[in-house]
Parts: sequence; structure tokens; C-alpha cells
Amino acid sequence: MTIPDECNIIVGQSHFIKTVEDMYEALVTTSPYLEFGIAFNEASGPCLIRKDGNAEDLVEAAVENAKRIGAGHVFVVLLRKGYPINVLNKLKSIQEVCRIYAATANPLQIIVAETGQGRGVMGVIDGASPKGVEGNEDIEARKKLLRDIIGYKR
Repeated sequence: MTIPDECNIIVGQSHFIKTVEDMYEALVTTSPYLEFGIAFNEASGPCLIRKDGNAEDLVEAAVENAKRIGAGHVFVVLLRKGYPINVLNKLKSIQEVCRIYAATANPLQIIVAETGQGRGVMGVIDGASPKGVEGNEDIEARKKLLRDIIGYKR
């Protein structure tokens, strides 16, 4: 997947044409600063990539990622000025959302299988493999990040 600078990506599966409109409503009400683009691969009828968002560059990038995946009922959301943790529960609560495959700013690969019927997501590779276990300095750095840098803990 191509993730623009300073952005996060969410990839998942949904099942209905109104996905992009419901996601737009969920995301736009999360934060007045959040910028996003949504693309959804329709799996029946005209099989179009449906799109929406409030940042045209992110809409275009979401569409390009959805094209690369090429699997029906898959959606791609790109976020800027916000994080997946801020929106995941809202997205999961949308009645047509079936699952979230990944939510990350890391390099992301989507594993896709193809049959005579079409394509489907088999899984994801999110970031890199672990290189060790955190030590005391790493624990302190994690706590500093959460408390002092992004303010998610007090």
C-alpha cells in the first residue's frame, strides 16, 4: 500500500454500497481537524470503486490503493491529522463493516488471492518482525511517548 507522509491507513471489508457515505459521516464527526479519503470496491452490479472524503489527495490515494488490492467489498481509509485509535470504534460500529484487516502508519502489504470469481484479501503484513524484547530504557521511552509526546496517558 502507498501511505502518504504523515498519514495512517485502515483497510477492511464491508458489504454494502452505502459504506462510503456512512464512513464519511463517522469520520467527519470525529474531529474538526481530521482529513481523510475513503475508497470502497463494490462487488456486484457495476463493480465500481466508490469514493468520498474531505481531502482530495487522500481520496485519490485511497482509490489507487483500492485499485491495487482489486478485491470486492474491500475499503481503504487514509487519515491525516488523526490516528486510527481515534476512529476505529466508530468505523467498527457501522452496521455494514465486517472486519478491519489493518490500521497502521507502518509499511503495509495486503496478501490477495485470485480465483475465477475474483480477488479476496487473505491477510496483511503490517510493518516488520520483532527484533527483541523491550528493556528498561525501551519501557521508559514507550511511557514517555504515550504521556509526553502524544498525550494518551497521564
